[in-house]
Amino acid sequence: MWRGGALLALWLTAGSAAGGLALAGADEPAGYRTENYRAPVPATLQGARVIDTLAAELLWRGKSAVFIDVLPRPVKPDNLPANMVWREAPHRSIPGAVWLANTGYGVIPEPLLQAFQAQLATLSGGDKAKTLVFFCLKDCWMSWNAAKRAVSWGYSNVIWFPDGTDGWGEALLPLVEIPPGL
Repeated sequence: MWRGGALLALWLTAGSAAGGLALAGADEPAGYRTENYRAPVPATLQGARVIDTLAAELLWRGKSAVFIDVLPRPVKPDNLPANMVWREAPHRSIPGAVWLANTGYGVIPEPLLQAFQAQLATLSGGDKAKTLVFFCLKDCWMSWNAAKRAVSWGYSNVIWFPDGTDGWGEALLPLVEIPPGL
């Protein structure tokens, strides 16, 4: 049995009982954030648990959750000269995470929204109680929006990891290149 399992259970129970971590930040809005996505985030997300890097690491090591990175995919600049080659920078994320790029915007085009719903159904195996961990970067509303959307779709074990890959990297945890999943 995995040695950290008991610690993980204790950590998640304590975090759940306390209603999540006490983090400084913005007030939780009623709707989705639709602008200024890189700004202080709230300490809470109604219907979801909020975790720090240690709790995220324990979930990751225990392989007991699906990690979903929602960082937007870079867009080719409109003013790029015709003779210049566009090369998208590689995206580094938590090993084993699925990159559902652009799913954290406040307003999502209907085709992408449907693809996001379908991906969550696939990743959860159709089990709306499956543990889903949403993240992107520190002070990024994208993961907050995506996790809020999952809660609104009836997922009952949604976790928001607001420190994302920034906190993960600062803790000297591994980051690997991953392709977009949408």
